Parts: sequence; C-alpha cells; structure tokens
Amino acid sequence: MEKRYVVEIGLGVDQHGHKGDPTDAAIKAIHNAISNISLCGISEILDFSDPGEMIIDVLLGTPFPQNVDEEKVLEAIPFGTKHVKAVEGGLIARGVQLKSLGDDSADILIANAAITVSFDL
Repeated sequence: MEKRYVVEIGLGVDQHGHKGDPTDAAIKAIHNAISNISLCGISEILDFSDPGEMIIDVLLGTPFPQNVDEEKVLEAIPFGTKHVKAVEGGLIARGVQLKSLGDDSADILIANAAITVSFDL
C-alpha cells in the first residue's frame, strides 16, 4: 500500500530564450522544491535505507504544458520511481526581450511544481 509522507512546492522561472518551451522553468521549479525537502525523519519512521525506494510524483503547473520535455524533467529528480504530469497553470509575465540572450519574446514563463514523496509499504 502506497503512503504519502511529504508534499513540497517549488517555483521556477525562465526569463530568456525560446518562450514556447516551459521545460527550463519546470526543471527550476523541481530543483527549488527538492532543495526545500529534508527527509531525515523518514528513515527513523520507516525501515528503509535506499532512496531508490521512494516514489516521486511531480505535478507541474505551467503555460504550454504540452511542450514540457518530460524526459528532461525526470532527469532533474535524483532518485526514486518517478512520475511527471504537466497541466495548464503557472504564469506568463511581461519582461524584456534581449536578442543577445536568444530571446524570441519578452515573456517570462513561471512554472510551479508539487512534489509528493511516497513509499510502498
């Protein structure tokens, strides 16, 4: 039986480059969420020693979810059995377009990630 133990939220922003691809913002959101998780108490509650036993579910809210490269996103998660689902969400804010940085628009893509850590007990 799978039991959830942690849900952490992250935010990622992609300010420059090709704005039709939300993958960079999604990866930054995952890194942000992961950097806020400390699972030190779980090993005291559960009998586990291999982080590969974790089940990691990522829900992404981002503009253009159909353009998320799920393989790249999965690589941002260091271990565990990984699942990613991208849905319409996040924000597009107006920034500045700098051709020297490869911008094709002034849009800033903002993505949110909800990471759930579970164990199959």
